[in-house]
Amino acid sequence: MNVLMIGDVVAGWGCRFLQKKLPGYKKFAGIDLCIVNGENSADGNGMTPSSAELLFASGADVITGGNHVFRRAEVYDFLEREPFVLRPANYHESNPGKGYCIVDRGAYRAAVVNLAGVYGMEALENPFFTMDRILKELEKEKIRLIFLDFHAEATSEKRAMGFYLNGKITALAGTHTHVQTSDACVLSEGTGYITDLGMSGAKDTVLGVAPEIIIRHLKYHMPARFATSDGDCVMEGCVFDVDEKTGRCRSAQSVRIQ
Repeated sequence: MNVLMIGDVVAGWGCRFLQKKLPGYKKFAGIDLCIVNGENSADGNGMTPSSAELLFASGADVITGGNHVFRRAEVYDFLEREPFVLRPANYHESNPGKGYCIVDRGAYRAAVVNLAGVYGMEALENPFFTMDRILKELEKEKIRLIFLDFHAEATSEKRAMGFYLNGKITALAGTHTHVQTSDACVLSEGTGYITDLGMSGAKDTVLGVAPEIIIRHLKYHMPARFATSDGDCVMEGCVFDVDEKTGRCRSAQSVRIQ
């Protein structure tokens, strides 16, 4: 079973590039399940129902979120009614949406979990305790295939979570920093891991934003509207080859398509 997890899709350019490249790649690589981070998929940041629908039309089976998922109020009702669009599970339970879902394909069932880190980010529930609770719930459901999108700033927090969940879940993929890391691997107890999947969007940018805007902001410390940039795009992610019977990962291979 091949599972593709794709890094933060940025703005309309990223969505349209995914629409162009993802269907063919899924067929080429024999992808059985595709998980896409869509928290930045709308122009101007955040996610909207229309940007999420475009990701589904491009081949996403589950869309995950992050710290910008609530940026656009029009997505709140969509999060409530759409079972395969997630927001981090460690936001308060009163927030719209849910933090994990179960994809039932008959021959197997797979859980997709979304968590946010807390180091350098918002003061949410500790993600380690949140994951402990979710694992107990999934154990009751007898779910062996578990994929986690850990949306976090700190490399150390992502690495620590990977080792904490080693042998407990199928794969952990970090998101949020938009720069693909070179450490795709299978940990000692069979959990696939990569610190950050990367980004899907315009490549000659600073995390999807026009470079001149970021340079001016960092140089002069003045407020700036982070407008997304256009140009040549890239789609980045990781393919996890997993054993659906044991829930263990056999290999992890990063992907970068231009």
